[in-house]
Amino acid sequence: MTSNSALLHHTPSPDDKSATLIVDVRARAPYTISPLLYGKFCEHLGANIYHGMEAQILFNCTFSKWRFSIGDNHRDGGVREETDRGWVEQRIQAHATRLGWPNARQIIDAYFSGAAYGWFAVGPAEGARAGVRLSPDVGPYGDRAQRVEVLSASENTPRGIGQWTYLPLHRTRRYHFRMVARAVTPCTLDVTLRPVDAGEPVASAIVDLGTGWQTLKGTLVLPEDAPPDALYEAALTSAAPAHVVIDRLLLYPDDAIDGADPDIIRMLREAHLPLLRWPGGNFVSGYHWRDGVGPVDARPTLPNPAWEGLEFNLFGTDEFIAFCRAVGCEPMICVNAGNGTPEEAAAWVEYCNGSADTPMGRLRAGNGHPKPYNVRIWEIGNEIYGHWQVGWTTPEGNVDRYRRFREAMLTADPTLRILGCGYGNEPDSEWNHRLIENTGSTLQTITDHILTGGTVTAETDPVELYHAFMGYPMVLEERYRTLKERMQRAGIGDPHLAITELQLFAHFQGESQPDGKLTPAMMPRPDTIAEALSLTAITHMGIRLEGFLELLTHSATVNHGGGLRKERERVYANPVHHAHALGHAVVGGTPVAVRLTCGTLSTSHAFAHIPPMENIPLIDAMAVVAASGDLVITLIHRGAEAGPVELTIDLEGFQAQRDAEAITLAGETWYDRNTREIPEKVSPRHSQVALGSGQLFALTLAPFSVTQLTLKAAS
Repeated sequence: MTSNSALLHHTPSPDDKSATLIVDVRARAPYTISPLLYGKFCEHLGANIYHGMEAQILFNCTFSKWRFSIGDNHRDGGVREETDRGWVEQRIQAHATRLGWPNARQIIDAYFSGAAYGWFAVGPAEGARAGVRLSPDVGPYGDRAQRVEVLSASENTPRGIGQWTYLPLHRTRRYHFRMVARAVTPCTLDVTLRPVDAGEPVASAIVDLGTGWQTLKGTLVLPEDAPPDALYEAALTSAAPAHVVIDRLLLYPDDAIDGADPDIIRMLREAHLPLLRWPGGNFVSGYHWRDGVGPVDARPTLPNPAWEGLEFNLFGTDEFIAFCRAVGCEPMICVNAGNGTPEEAAAWVEYCNGSADTPMGRLRAGNGHPKPYNVRIWEIGNEIYGHWQVGWTTPEGNVDRYRRFREAMLTADPTLRILGCGYGNEPDSEWNHRLIENTGSTLQTITDHILTGGTVTAETDPVELYHAFMGYPMVLEERYRTLKERMQRAGIGDPHLAITELQLFAHFQGESQPDGKLTPAMMPRPDTIAEALSLTAITHMGIRLEGFLELLTHSATVNHGGGLRKERERVYANPVHHAHALGHAVVGGTPVAVRLTCGTLSTSHAFAHIPPMENIPLIDAMAVVAASGDLVITLIHRGAEAGPVELTIDLEGFQAQRDAEAITLAGETWYDRNTREIPEKVSPRHSQVALGSGQLFALTLAPFSVTQLTLKAAS
């Protein structure tokens, strides 16, 4: 699988300890590198949006009926609910471990006694349940609400309802709450925050509640000596008998940016994120955008159509656009082509792009946004070939949907760039053939999702698995060139590809074995350095496709795949976030040809869509003349067994200054990762590389590393 593309010529070498790279700056590609190759993807699953990008702190803030999932094998797609008590208790125990809840049994007992999931009766340690009665009820818009009856209480023994939570006290001590509630009899309530290991609240606010539905707001200010990393109890209590119904209780840090987490905004902005895809993912195939616009407290809380849990609709179209503007990136929307209609999609386009005198533009203006959002990139459907997808379909069904959705959406805005749903990991599939050949020249761009790796066990060779992921971009390059030729033969004059999801996707099955080869801890996962190497190599592959790859949105922003992690209200970066940020240096630059001589690696096993491979270059190299005139060389050492490689770089057609800047991202193993406790274990390291005689640079490439070398012109 030796590469002989216009940008990379590889000569295999039996020596895996040294390598040479000749960079020919005179041989320039006829195109520049698009910023859209460095996009990200966000979806409403787990904690990607809520307790991720969104800043609202409390769990199940709308007191709604939680849905526990048993999988996505429903006959019409989407999640299947599990109600077996034993299984639900296991899921709650798992949540308690992940979220840092100290007592899963307390949550379990409360859940099966009338509390919304995550909430429990609070009061003196003995007799809290006896003093408080909880039951489901109905909110002002028909959703589940929480009835709380405080049967006995006093100033010394206040009782009510609460939950455990962490706070971003590293940033701010001020928190704004908003509550929608009513009382059976007017009463006074106290909203409090107290460290779980301390006796008294450290912040409180009094609210007076009448008998009609009210929206009450207030601020909680914690003292400077409040422990920053403690677990807190957020509670709503009464010092006297009371009877209330609560529809929602939301808590935001005062530094939230339009409801979004400021640490997430800052880190994505610092990484120069150019493009963000939303809202799907599997989620979008059951999402109806009208549920997520309008007054936020009037929006319904619904079961998440694709994943366990709930969709609170706090983060809809307007919030997504605000998030993108805060980050400084372009928005991209994937529409519901599962159980949605062309008319619904067209209305969404009009809501985003229509003038204020159109019906949906008028709705947007009424929601406080008179100017059109001008969202230009739209994707018709997400993985609707898969039975896990709500409203999945057949290859011809996809053709039918593409035609109908495209026509309706272009009627709403003829300027859109529309992407058609391609088959994940299989460019040569019947699904793609039908879409390409039966849509004529109307298909501009076909999508792909690189989510493969299959099931692995303790008997899997870990080096083989790692090398399979490292070599896969070269397999994809061949497959995508064939896809481009097929699109051209079908009459598509300027065909394009969009990779709208990708991450390492092998899954460990079974138990670890004492004498096993692979363990879950050794997996090349999205949170490891392996993801950083894989994404960089796939981006290089896309650059070599000569403009065929139009955009790439990596999975994902927060707590999903690789990107950022947010745990206990602290945000840190996975290694791949740092690798992604390095791409900003080459955006707008012109790729140039390189000739690489180095050792190779091979694999003998298939991993799902990844075949056995031979002669994969041990090093991957990309050279770019940046828009600034600097020469930027990005190098990947993807071997697991070769050890360090001594690389000599020879420049043709470029006179460099004596010192070059090197940024290296490396792990000691392919499964090294960052954690909340050690957030910078794998992070960029800066150094200088000196120019040797004859315009040669020499540097050592460590295994499991990405190195970006920036050389300034001598003039």
